Amino acid sequence: MGRIIVGMSGGVDSAVAAYNLIQLGYDVEAIFMKNWEDDSESCTAAQDYKDALQVCDKLKIPLHSVNFAKEYWDKVFKYFLKEYKNGRTPNPDILCNTEIKFKKFLNYAIELGADKIATGHYVQSIKTNGSVQLLKGHDYTKDQSYFLYGLNQQQISATLFPIGNQIKSNIRKKASQLGFTNFDKKDSVGICFIGERNIKDFLKQYLPANPGAIVTDNGIEIGKHDGLMYYTIGQRKGLGIGGGYSNFNGAWYVIGKSLGNNELIVAQGHDNPALYHKKIKASELHWISGEPPKTNKLKAKIRYRGNEIPCEIRDISHDSINIEFKKLCFGISPGQSVVFYDKQICLGGAVIDSYYN
Repeated sequence: MGRIIVGMSGGVDSAVAAYNLIQLGYDVEAIFMKNWEDDSESCTAAQDYKDALQVCDKLKIPLHSVNFAKEYWDKVFKYFLKEYKNGRTPNPDILCNTEIKFKKFLNYAIELGADKIATGHYVQSIKTNGSVQLLKGHDYTKDQSYFLYGLNQQQISATLFPIGNQIKSNIRKKASQLGFTNFDKKDSVGICFIGERNIKDFLKQYLPANPGAIVTDNGIEIGKHDGLMYYTIGQRKGLGIGGGYSNFNGAWYVIGKSLGNNELIVAQGHDNPALYHKKIKASELHWISGEPPKTNKLKAKIRYRGNEIPCEIRDISHDSINIEFKKLCFGISPGQSVVFYDKQICLGGAVIDSYYN
């Protein structure tokens, strides 16, 4: 059947993925990746490794360990800091997948003699007309195709997704039946290297804070911000301003940033037109097939937990794209990714640069 090396994170998904492959007759081994050096209590790497080891002991498969912390710092974390410094809101987990899990890990596994790798991602793949397509996971509440839009044909072809056709509740049930101690382990959320920490406290360790004025869309100063990097478009909580600065008592929302003036721009009300836009410009464009789709009418998501919205490609080049949505979108954030879909197929995506109407 072939030799498969599973990326064993210490979580329940990769554990059951390994079990499924063994049941299918594959020769299975596992690798635990350490991508971040941190001895603080918020770092779960030590416990994750123990959980991975317990699973591999149960399954009677070898567990290798590799440290990609330097590569992660160079390829992912430096980009993360640069984006925040420029007032944008990056998604480092997307870059981690393309640069670390499906590049460094894949290459390392091949060097160890693997025919393919496997992960516990909730996605599926299918080969059709000589190419591979990335499909959404069967469990739509856990689908992770948004984070994998940066993969190419070679990376997907070299990867198995053994739980992509299953639902999370059944994965936990199977893990419990198998005696895995991580069967009820909480899903990892947020940015992997920040963990449970407050992102503002984390960023302060690496980037100097630059406080400034909070101003309305009319230019009236109504408060002070701690640094533009701590805020994202559409943010309501944590602004430190009340509703008493106008006749309208709605909550305040971030609608923009002026890097030149170091000003955080806000407006009142969730329905404020300044929070809604139909058009975006995006760069770092990537198509999984290697080519743009034949139709310019697609659906797209502008955030992981967002809904797919019908859109039309207005202009496209090798590296950039202009998109118009069929309806207004709330809180479009530069630095986040727009990811394109055709029904169940994840086509690719790009990084949002700007928005307009």
